[in-house]
Amino acid sequence: MTLGQDRTAVSLFMAHRRALIDYASSITGSRAQAEDLVQEAWLRFDKASKGRFLEDAKGYLYRIVRNLAVDQHRRTAREHRLISRDDLEQAAETCPDETSSPETIALFRDEVRCVTEAMAELPERTRIAFEMHRFGGATLKEIAAFLGISVSLAQLLVIDGAEHCKQRLAKR
Repeated sequence: MTLGQDRTAVSLFMAHRRALIDYASSITGSRAQAEDLVQEAWLRFDKASKGRFLEDAKGYLYRIVRNLAVDQHRRTAREHRLISRDDLEQAAETCPDETSSPETIALFRDEVRCVTEAMAELPERTRIAFEMHRFGGATLKEIAAFLGISVSLAQLLVIDGAEHCKQRLAKR
């Protein structure tokens, strides 16, 4: 891609950035996620267009945004299915409080041990992402920056970690 083509690509992106965010928002349901996706789309578009002329550059850019947004929407839906309201209520019921019986405390400790073991089985990057998100309160964007990965991959790692722990708890 020549310097003139590079400027054209940047101009194309800047001219359609707001529309791309609106488009991604309509798919994901989240403006913040849409902004991250559009940024990721630009990076992919820029990398793909280096050294060559793209005939339908605008269409290609929109296609990248659509694919990323659909993937994001699917991952979010999957995460919500994995971690349901019933799971949270059940966890709240098993948390020890001042009136907890010794049996409840023992059960809680057993669950904590099971989750700790499950986390130790995770690949390092998945474990780090899961711990940062669930225990450290880090955003997916912060996790992505820390691990040097995309926000989409950070979310996938967190989901994989949660699913693994949930499966281990179900087996015990």
